[in-house]
Amino acid sequence: MSRKEAILNMREVLVTRRDALRKALAGDLSMLKELRAQASGDVVDAALDSVQDEISSQLAEVESRELSRIEYALERMRAGQYGICEGCGCNIPMARINALPYATYCIKCQREAERQGATSPADVDWSRLLDSPGGEADLSIKDIEMDVS
Repeated sequence: MSRKEAILNMREVLVTRRDALRKALAGDLSMLKELRAQASGDVVDAALDSVQDEISSQLAEVESRELSRIEYALERMRAGQYGICEGCGCNIPMARINALPYATYCIKCQREAERQGATSPADVDWSRLLDSPGGEADLSIKDIEMDVS
């Protein structure tokens, strides 16, 4: 399969995922509104509702972030820029695009961007993180300190 065909297939995947996320977000937001409208019950019910609201809100935020990345990828497809690294201008390997369809950087440029621009955890795009260049290190439970007090 040629790169062009693979990118056209990826467009179908992205559009399907985009539509699913839109439906999910619409459902999540309407569910949040319904939960807020129901203000009955005791303190435990209110606490459970609050926790459920928070979880739903966080899921909606993650889905919204993914949706915006998919929209950007589809926009890049329309502009003929999809699959081209925004850092160096080279083609992003198809293996990376298959793993992360909305990737905008090749692995090398992504690592460099993370090294240079990630000054706080909020600056890191966790969906794009890769293993460290040093390879995988074997860890045992003895290597991890835990405070159990």
